Amino acid sequence: MRLVDAHCHLHDAEFDADRESVVRRARGAGVVAVVTSSLGYVDALKALQVARKYRGYVHVCIGLDPANLNLDEAGKVQELILRHKDDIVGVGEVGLDYYRVGDGKLRDVQRRLFRRWIEFAEELSLPLVVHSRSAGKYAVQMLLEGGYHRVLMHAYDGRVGWALRASHEGIYFSIPTSVWYSRQKQKLVRALPLDCLMVESDCPVLSPVRGERNEPANLVYAVKKIAELKGVSEEEVAETTTRNAERFFQLRI
Repeated sequence: MRLVDAHCHLHDAEFDADRESVVRRARGAGVVAVVTSSLGYVDALKALQVARKYRGYVHVCIGLDPANLNLDEAGKVQELILRHKDDIVGVGEVGLDYYRVGDGKLRDVQRRLFRRWIEFAEELSLPLVVHSRSAGKYAVQMLLEGGYHRVLMHAYDGRVGWALRASHEGIYFSIPTSVWYSRQKQKLVRALPLDCLMVESDCPVLSPVRGERNEPANLVYAVKKIAELKGVSEEEVAETTTRNAERFFQLRI
């Protein structure tokens, strides 16, 4: 099987000691490409550095942690994206995080920033990778209102109804390896058409084994569970999710 990890953090410090081995295991598991997403200016520089080392295998999205409401930082990250537009495959992750941001006024700032990111991605005609922890409904509403639908909802934890509305507009959803045990993710997989799905590790988190560090090689767990839930072969899941990722990010594998 050929697999694409549509969202992870392979440049994270968790992998500094053994990244070479992690990449080797990923290749051995059939992972043909990895998209690593950054969460700030310094983080993006690290992601670009890792991608240069694994050129053609590791691809980069540049974004900003949704809980980071620093407008200056957001501006710096957007300037970095403009300088590296030809070196990246998308904007993200960005979005809404109501789990970590509870104050109403701060959520207003977060929504304004998210709207700015949506407009920015559209201006550059780049894919947008969206984080929406405890805010799935509100993120989808803003995306539908904004009218830019070249979007991947990563590890979506919201209600199925809003996910279906988004999928009808061509928005994709990446299913993390935690689908192995997450009933919410399993419900999402049952409801959404395979044609709008990708797979992700979100490593080093969301492991299929609770408490263990995650890595791209574990995508096979997501594929197995999706195939079981959909009643199709693992090969069909791998082929469809990989094709979706290749088209969405315009990957040349």
